[in-house]
Amino acid sequence: MNEKPENLLAVDERPAVTAYNPNGKSPFLLIADHAGNVMPRTLCRLGLAEAECERHIAWDIGIGGLGQLLADALDATLIQQNYSRLVIDCNRPLVTPTSIPEISEQTQVPGNVSLSEANRAARVREIFWPYHERIEDELNRRQQAGRTAVLISLHSFTPVFMGVARPWHVAVLYNRNRRFGKRLMALLNAEKEFTVGNNVPYTVSDETDYTIPVHAERRGLHHVLIEIRQDLIAGENGQRAWGTLLARLLPQTYQELAAAEALGSA
Repeated sequence: MNEKPENLLAVDERPAVTAYNPNGKSPFLLIADHAGNVMPRTLCRLGLAEAECERHIAWDIGIGGLGQLLADALDATLIQQNYSRLVIDCNRPLVTPTSIPEISEQTQVPGNVSLSEANRAARVREIFWPYHERIEDELNRRQQAGRTAVLISLHSFTPVFMGVARPWHVAVLYNRNRRFGKRLMALLNAEKEFTVGNNVPYTVSDETDYTIPVHAERRGLHHVLIEIRQDLIAGENGQRAWGTLLARLLPQTYQELAAAEALGSA
């Protein structure tokens, strides 16, 4: 089932990347690597049952809706990737096995086994690069216009992974530069309502991540990766609640950081 036509996406299929509120005035650039669970028709759902394609293994549940609500509240641009992470994970370096996973959690992905080079190349060419080129274009446009860019990478995580319950409501992830992340974490903890993960249940690294290392760290941008537990944002009410919270805390975090930098104490 893995020998496919050279072109992955038909002309009438959804584009790989969508920019929501592209003329937003906020310095925040919202990024959603796993916002969608769309499957290219030619891949026949990768041999998976439809129910599997609705699970957390296929996408970051709730992040697309949350991202748009947050973009509206902040007047920010959201760039989101629309295809399932099982087709190609746009937050993984292309050289890693999890870029196109043969197994996710405990689920085998038949359509990813023994891929031809042409099949792999089509996914990279038609989904991975258009998405990251759109982010790059937006950051270049802001740089040329002298506009500040603060990159906020939005993700969600499953409440139970490999049979183990996860206690965190939200997590703040970072790699080399934790200045924005540590201030946001302090504000989240100050709400006294949440168990906040500090680089758990995941971390950011050059080996496991693409978006933060490439688009934020290489440019020296302020940034953070936010993970929200999926059961908290699976519905619109939860998405609105978390969108309202982040729309308040993200500007506050940035203002505190800017003030500290002005005093030389960031």
